[in-house]
Amino acid sequence: MRRSLAAAMVILFLIFFLPWLWGEHSPAEEAAPPEETPVMDEGGEREIPPAVRDSARTLRVLVQGEVVEMTMEEYLRGVVRAEMPASFAEEALKAQAVAARTYTLYKIRGGGSANHPEADACDDINCCKAYQSEEEAAQSWGMATAVYEEKIRLAVAETDGEVVLYDNAPVLAVFHSSSAGATRPSGEVWTQDLPYLQSVPSPEGADNVPNYHSKETFTLTEFKERFIASYPTANLSGTPSNWFTNIQQTENGSVTSLQVGGVSLSGGELRTLLGLRSAAFTISFTDSEVVFSVTGYGHGVGMSQYGANVLAQEGKSYREILTHYYVGTTVGVLQD
Repeated sequence: MRRSLAAAMVILFLIFFLPWLWGEHSPAEEAAPPEETPVMDEGGEREIPPAVRDSARTLRVLVQGEVVEMTMEEYLRGVVRAEMPASFAEEALKAQAVAARTYTLYKIRGGGSANHPEADACDDINCCKAYQSEEEAAQSWGMATAVYEEKIRLAVAETDGEVVLYDNAPVLAVFHSSSAGATRPSGEVWTQDLPYLQSVPSPEGADNVPNYHSKETFTLTEFKERFIASYPTANLSGTPSNWFTNIQQTENGSVTSLQVGGVSLSGGELRTLLGLRSAAFTISFTDSEVVFSVTGYGHGVGMSQYGANVLAQEGKSYREILTHYYVGTTVGVLQD
């Protein structure tokens, strides 16, 4: 009996332990391929596929009337130089770079602009985005040129290929200088109400935005001439107290609609006509003047640049800034 037990133990030892001691593996283990380890960059993020890197995208850009070929990387540096103060926090500059990249790809995917079918983008802010060369920027940056240029280089490089996505597609990543306490939904300013361009709080104010409050003053004659030139049916007789009626405003003071001399128009239309810094305004008047007191600068839709800088100074990352201003979005790489 003892011999049988000892023999059984020897057999078990040979079956289960000798292969382990000799370093042998089962056929299944030998056939299994090794697990693929994702390639990571130095910051621990997944590496951007080469095909979607900014250096791999070539754009045709209409600059000062001439079509110039450049990489997305070169183009974005020029846009960030022109669109956001280089003194801003690095995370705000990164948010600006991603917004500009997203806006450009959104426009290209939509067929580009009829204003310049020969080019993917241009340097006209009324059509695309502002653009500034390194040499042009250096003229205003002076001694800070090297520091500022490096900040912008990093802002573009460290967000390489990243865009703001909604339903896995680039968004219309519009932006403006500063809001009057909150951004505005796109449907309030333009015809299309987009789900990711809704009103959100924005933290900037008079303490951190130059000319956050501004005034535009017109004599009664100046205002009449300018308004009637665009709206000849307006009745601007009598005193200014009778000119402006049915003024509709949002909680933050943005004028959505009003009537001037019996003519209905939006706050944005009046802002454009008079050259006001934003549509967040109030109106006062005397016997000889009309005064518009304005808050903020820009159309108020999408990312506030000064708001982004305040959020960056508070410790928010560029991704947090972008997903705050573009509601319901994610920040990632667009797989073409």
